[in-house]
Amino acid sequence: DLRAAYQLPTTGASSLVAVTIAFDVPNAEADLATYRATFGLPPCTTANGCFRKVNQNGDPAPLPDPDSGWALEGSLDLQMVSAGCPTCRILLVTATTNGFADLATATRTANRLGATVISHSYGGTEWGGMWSYASAYKLPGSVSVASSGDYGFQPALMPAVLPSVVAVGGTSLFRAGNARGWTEDVWSGAGSSCSAYVAKPAFQSDPNCQMRTVSDVSAVADPATGVAVYDSYPNPFGLPPGWMVVGGTSASAPLIAGMIGLKGNGATYRPAQAYKKPWAFYDVVGGSNGFCGGDYLCTGLKGYDAPSGLGSPKGLTGL
Repeated sequence: DLRAAYQLPTTGASSLVAVTIAFDVPNAEADLATYRATFGLPPCTTANGCFRKVNQNGDPAPLPDPDSGWALEGSLDLQMVSAGCPTCRILLVTATTNGFADLATATRTANRLGATVISHSYGGTEWGGMWSYASAYKLPGSVSVASSGDYGFQPALMPAVLPSVVAVGGTSLFRAGNARGWTEDVWSGAGSSCSAYVAKPAFQSDPNCQMRTVSDVSAVADPATGVAVYDSYPNPFGLPPGWMVVGGTSASAPLIAGMIGLKGNGATYRPAQAYKKPWAFYDVVGGSNGFCGGDYLCTGLKGYDAPSGLGSPKGLTGL
């Protein structure tokens, strides 16, 4: 379904895509194997050199203690990278805590170990002190992709707000009788924002935000139209371990990261490139994520809007 909705090829580059996350994901490799086998994707294991898990310093041990919420997040991220790029190799970097100092260290490690695309399904409200960590998300040889948030029209989140980062918003994805076979609206929870700290990058020209606008692009994130995830570690919802439907921009960001990995140009890709090809994205028209007088900052309108950015990928041309 994801391949069909976004016109994804079944083959592509074998990029190294990193998932940076807080705490350990104990069953990451086994759960990834179940997901990939279920959907007919080739095995991605430590043994065949496709999968690798390290701590924030790049070592296989010691790994941090696990956390049920972050473990589910890790399963979601790894499996959405797999959906976006079945041919990619995957690096899981587990930060000691969910503090930005440790997450920035994990990001630098991912870059040092050769990842050309680094996925971040986390965010904290922007603040003046974030600049001390910003350089970790602008490293030569890789591009960072981050979730815009799951609470609608709101203050911007770090790292998505950084101009070097591909900020990924969220949609509701439905089957349709049109030529595409699918249609998308703005998901009501998709994070969108006008930064209070980050200057307007040259690649953005939207009129009603004089600072950095989030998001850049988008993909399915609505839990009601969510994605299948296999997680055998006890989850924070008290649901039986195993298959569940999960959403949030925590799903759309690693999916987009996988797509960039499939294209194979993560080492040089930057958000500005998407804005040069707006026609390479499905325009998301309809839906809202808050109250802004019907403005594009919180409403799915024709052309660019903040909750969905330029829209969702129409193949890999815009990535």
